[in-house]
Amino acid sequence: MYSQIDSNKRKTIVLMAMFIIVIIALGYLFNYYYGDQSYGILIIAVIIAIVMSLTSYFSGDKIALATAGAKQIDKEANPYVYRMVENLCITAGTPTPKVHIIEDSAINAFATGRDPEHASIAITQGAIDKLTNEELEGVIAHELSHIKNYDIRLMMVVIVCVGIITLLADFFIRMRFYGGGKSKGNNKAGGIIILVGIILAILSPLFAKLIQLAISRKREYLADASGAMLTRFPEGLANALEKIKA
Repeated sequence: MYSQIDSNKRKTIVLMAMFIIVIIALGYLFNYYYGDQSYGILIIAVIIAIVMSLTSYFSGDKIALATAGAKQIDKEANPYVYRMVENLCITAGTPTPKVHIIEDSAINAFATGRDPEHASIAITQGAIDKLTNEELEGVIAHELSHIKNYDIRLMMVVIVCVGIITLLADFFIRMRFYGGGKSKGNNKAGGIIILVGIILAILSPLFAKLIQLAISRKREYLADASGAMLTRFPEGLANALEKIKA
């Protein structure tokens, strides 16, 4: 487990470094497109890259929760779910994450955050209504294992960075058609800009999928095993997965 945690931390650093390099490279292309000899655009790109990286690291969980429509609850609002999370955290020896409910009839749950001290877990109302106590406990234990193993930090950074690159791709394409600058008449520069935009638009979701496939299988197996150790009842998660597939 500890080797997995170290691996996830290293991968997060590498991904953030790659993201910064991509943004700086895009800034260089902007510089070339507009013929800016002062490298002002490139400097702005460096600042943007750093700000976006920090945003993905410190606020990626808020973005994910807001996108899912998750609402935070306390012990009084839903004692059944909150106490279940709390008890499992005591067993795991980890801080209790913020608990959120998603008003959705589907059976689902996810964890997010940058570390166990700044983590959140979101559970759909469908999971609460349709799963038995043991099944829901198994699902929550699985997500808590992702928190403990730092899987949440890695996937949060991946999702936010890929999302930002996708938006930049759209911006590049729009800039080619509606933008201007000193190189507006330069067909070569304009062609490079639109080509980069198209490539980013095509590759960003593909990269996200490849990264997810590369890291998800092992981390899911580990989360299953860790979750089963927490509940001492592996059948709970297995039965929940059967209901999800049904």
